[in-house]
Amino acid sequence: MNFKHLRYFWAAAKAGGVMRAGEQLHTTPQTLSGQINQLEEWLGHELFRKRGRELELTNEGRIALGYAEQIFALSDELEKSIRLPRGQAKPLEFKVGVADSVAKSVAYHLLEPALGMHEQVHMTCHEGKFPELLAQLSIHRLDLLLADEPASKKIGVRAFNHALGSSSMSFFCAPSLKKELQGAFPQCLHGAPMLIQGPQSSVRQQLDHWLNKHHLQPRIVGEFDDSALMNAFGREGRGIFTSPTVLEQETQAQFGVEVIGRSNELVEEFFAISVERRISHPCVVAITESARSDLFGRGPTD
Repeated sequence: MNFKHLRYFWAAAKAGGVMRAGEQLHTTPQTLSGQINQLEEWLGHELFRKRGRELELTNEGRIALGYAEQIFALSDELEKSIRLPRGQAKPLEFKVGVADSVAKSVAYHLLEPALGMHEQVHMTCHEGKFPELLAQLSIHRLDLLLADEPASKKIGVRAFNHALGSSSMSFFCAPSLKKELQGAFPQCLHGAPMLIQGPQSSVRQQLDHWLNKHHLQPRIVGEFDDSALMNAFGREGRGIFTSPTVLEQETQAQFGVEVIGRSNELVEEFFAISVERRISHPCVVAITESARSDLFGRGPTD
């Protein structure tokens, strides 16, 4: 394929016609049309059709445009990654995925050491569903995946789990709601409004089992995939919510809430997942070492 022809097609499709594209590319409409015709001959399909005085994409043209968008986006990314001003050092690229079930505050504390290194780092964070991010990791589009569950061997992706640590869970609520609670913890949860994690969270199943074990039936006000949103509702007194005990003081200070109890039976684990058995990326080394020694205390080794 002649990528010059593809770029001319892409420019014409984005501009809405060869006239406007020619002005942007400082070339004649005749030249553009000739180049696009050659691309159409090579592909064996028309990419544009006339509609009055306008051009519109054919079905094949829409497909070609989608691929062209990806090709030229990668081209720009390549240029930005390699071409640097003279004398300027290239920063260390670090692409990390964060499972959306991991609390934002935990993710920040885990990732922050990567930006605290002496070496200049360019970190790109992607948040999403665990299976989707794991697929991106498997094709090396991510250097690391942070999750609250390990990658299973059953999924067919060659990945290695590096345990970062674990935390018990604390229960919080706004001072105004705390005054309304009846009895001591955990009995005070019975009948009280509660905000809980969505079903994808690793602690949700544990919480459901724990409530049944203690014969507690709180009034579930809301379920949240985003822990930050859940905490915001908790701050306004809409219900009791849980958060990792390792972030207890931070949660109290940030949301103005109080601790009403803790449970060592509820444990949230955190993992750094990579395609490397032995960690070598400097950012991943910094993250794992800091998590094990500072955030969670001394944790297990791989």
